[in-house]
Amino acid sequence: MRAGVGIREALTKSLLYFEAQRSGRLPYNQRVTWRDHSGFTDGLEQGVDLVGGYYDAGDHVKFGLPMAFTVTMLSWGVIEYGENIANAGEYAHALEAIKWGTDYFVKAHTSPNVGDGDTDHYCWQRPEDMTTSRQAYKIDESRPGSDLAGETAAAMAAASIVFKTTNSHYSHLLLHHAQQLFEFGDKYRGKYDSSVEVVKSYYASVSGYKDELLWAALWLYKATDRDVYLKYIINNAHCFGGIGWAITEFSWDVKYAGVQILASKLLMEGKHKEHNHILGQYKSKAEYYLCACLNRSDNNNVDRTPGGLLYVRQWNNMQYVSTAAFLLTVYSDYLQNANQKLHCPLGIVSVQELLDLAKSQVDYILGANPMSMSYLVGFGSRYPKRVHHRGASVVSYKENKGFIGCTQGYDNWYGRKDPNPNDLVGALVGGPNCQDNFRDERGNYMQTEACTYNTAPLVGEATATDKGRRRHAVAKADREGRRGRSLPGRACGGGTRSDRGTTATRRRRRRDEWEEVARGGGERCSDGSGLRGGRRRRLTRGNGDKRWPKPKEKGDVVEADREGHRRRDGE
Repeated sequence: MRAGVGIREALTKSLLYFEAQRSGRLPYNQRVTWRDHSGFTDGLEQGVDLVGGYYDAGDHVKFGLPMAFTVTMLSWGVIEYGENIANAGEYAHALEAIKWGTDYFVKAHTSPNVGDGDTDHYCWQRPEDMTTSRQAYKIDESRPGSDLAGETAAAMAAASIVFKTTNSHYSHLLLHHAQQLFEFGDKYRGKYDSSVEVVKSYYASVSGYKDELLWAALWLYKATDRDVYLKYIINNAHCFGGIGWAITEFSWDVKYAGVQILASKLLMEGKHKEHNHILGQYKSKAEYYLCACLNRSDNNNVDRTPGGLLYVRQWNNMQYVSTAAFLLTVYSDYLQNANQKLHCPLGIVSVQELLDLAKSQVDYILGANPMSMSYLVGFGSRYPKRVHHRGASVVSYKENKGFIGCTQGYDNWYGRKDPNPNDLVGALVGGPNCQDNFRDERGNYMQTEACTYNTAPLVGEATATDKGRRRHAVAKADREGRRGRSLPGRACGGGTRSDRGTTATRRRRRRDEWEEVARGGGERCSDGSGLRGGRRRRLTRGNGDKRWPKPKEKGDVVEADREGHRRRDGE
């Protein structure tokens, strides 16, 4: 892969993707010209203005939790690597991408989700033609959603840091909303999918809300430097699982690895010595995640494909790759600034080795893989042309303003073998299976659907790894052998399905992969609650050497949706 110019191109195209995902009235400087205005009636039935925000993936629903995580990651990238982004000439576009999300959050303070997932997935049409329900759902005191409130607070707090020097009034506005949302989420505790049950089929909060509350408190501490937020992180470290869960994934649902890495930075800065004991435990869990990614743990390492790609699961695996590359990179910077190294069970790891793995993942994404396929749409000469995306797969509204009905898109566009008429530039698709194989088919939603939270970490990551290439241009043949070592390939699941309920089915299957463990028990919080919630197989307790007992297999096979696709019901 080309360094320098190639990386800047990847950054530019990554930011273009967010313009393709915009909902609402598009601005005069909209660069993705095949898109037009949409979603003007959002919130109308509830008497509120909910126009704006982002569609999450290949559909037209605006889900608050993944949208907020997307904005948090965009902001974190700018905070860490804003100078690099500016040097690439993309700083203004990065801020626009963040602000498009935060403007919506200001409007949607109590009405987080817009759209009906079931009716939306029944249709295949352009966002400009939407005829499906635009029902809005909200959380409040009687229907809490601490996870959603916490992630949105984190997004707005992180964004307030970004805008602090360029738009101080807007920064203060975002911080005000972030503080209010955090206080609300902490006071009225509960999972948002228990209050808004319709989201369970799409973005179920399987990890619970405690990671989001810690995540929000950390970002509020970074934004305000107020001890009340630091004390929250310290006092709730045990009962919220911050120093208990050892994690091998970081995603829109599971924030613990991000929490632990941010807390590790506080320790390495040496400013909070009275809290070194707790912060040190956060750091040990952060390093568990990193060592697992590096395959330097003595158990429970993250799998890799024969081509070297980190592999967590078959459904949209690239989301875990992009977040892992980002965390590896920022932690390498934290270690370098503190003149430290990473201590793994299988040996000491240098800063350069972390950066090498991060770079290898970005290189793989951009085409250095067995398929010679760039999984970032529009980058390079070979990339996915049949992305599972309603707007991209139907002729542009600007070229043909004739109305395309709900099912007309399925009849006339979905099943076509031709490439999409519109390139979804900058979209990071789900990616290959565990044997590095990829089928560029519109119906292969496990591999060809893209999501905003896939691309968001790349905005900061791309320029960071490019800087690392030029700074560390040294021979490293000994490390190449270790980095390229792959675990034995396991049997791949999945395949291509022509499915109108694809996004729903994908997320249901993801939810069904998790195991319900740790019901009750554990450290007690100030409110008397126990450590609860479902955790995936890859979550381990303590130092990672003990696993929770596997629950009984329920194994009922049921009809999943109207298309007749089947799934294993883990509920």
